[in-house]
Amino acid sequence: MMNVVLVGCGAMSRQWLDAARQIDGLAIVGLVDLDAERAKARAHEYDLTGIVIGTSLDAVLDQTGPDAVFDVVVPAARREVALSAFAHNCHLLTEKPLADSPENARAIVEAARQAGRIHAVVQNRRYVANVRRIRRFLDSGAIGAATSIHADFFVAPHFGGFREEMAHVLLLDMAIHTFDAARYMAGGEPASVYCQEWEPANSWYRQGSSASAVFDLGDGKVFTYAGSWCADGFRTSWEGSWRIVAERGSLIWDGHDLLTAEVVATGRDGLFAKTQPIEVPPLDPADRVGGHLGIIRDFMHAIETGTEPETRGTDNIKSLAMVFSAIESAETGRRVAISQETR
Repeated sequence: MMNVVLVGCGAMSRQWLDAARQIDGLAIVGLVDLDAERAKARAHEYDLTGIVIGTSLDAVLDQTGPDAVFDVVVPAARREVALSAFAHNCHLLTEKPLADSPENARAIVEAARQAGRIHAVVQNRRYVANVRRIRRFLDSGAIGAATSIHADFFVAPHFGGFREEMAHVLLLDMAIHTFDAARYMAGGEPASVYCQEWEPANSWYRQGSSASAVFDLGDGKVFTYAGSWCADGFRTSWEGSWRIVAERGSLIWDGHDLLTAEVVATGRDGLFAKTQPIEVPPLDPADRVGGHLGIIRDFMHAIETGTEPETRGTDNIKSLAMVFSAIESAETGRRVAISQETR
């Protein structure tokens, strides 16, 4: 049995607890929140009787001695939670983003290394079925190596609350999902970025609701991102819509269920090479999916076997570096190198 303390009992904690109660061998033994009544309400909602509830993570960890901590707090509190978890010899699984700054991200990753504990991030877009299918299809070489990856993200949610007041709201709050998916599907490593943010006249956000970025992913790969939190009409999927151009063809994914590809065929049709449809194989049984549920299972498996989870902090920090470098580029108006030090 793996005993876990969950810290941060806001709305997002429901997704974690919904997943946790589907997993045999996992027990929530404590809930922590600055608002004790909120933690008690969540315990009652999920029938978590007999657990320890408190406002101090250190105190609850002292009382329960768990194997792991689930971190669902606001990003500004991530570093404090991580250091507390590692000081109590706990493994740590955290909600995205890994941290609220490059400095704190590096500090958390280094603390996990020094403690010898597993640290992973819930970067759940990797666990979407079509993301897995695209990665496997590209790895097969059926249309050659990817050269250009293009993603559009246009939705217009009226969240209310902190998002509508935060700076760099699109890049900081949402774009890491798309950035990480691009890096995963194309197998690239971020090298540089040029980014521009703006606030359209129709926006209800304070700053940074729209952005466009161009990333160099190395090995001749370029990734372009265009997004908006205030684009009414023709809404994309939350996964975005994608076009991936490769050496011998292209792939299109609408972010929902439509996934098609074409490969170059023999001969020409006037100015253009002929193409023909090519099947993108279905999900492989070995592909890990399931959002929070899949990531929690992967995290537990890593602890049990002494292996590394896919969304480990040492890898996820590279996707987070894309976010912070894009913000730096937007603020300075210049292209920013994503150096080894910022990863």
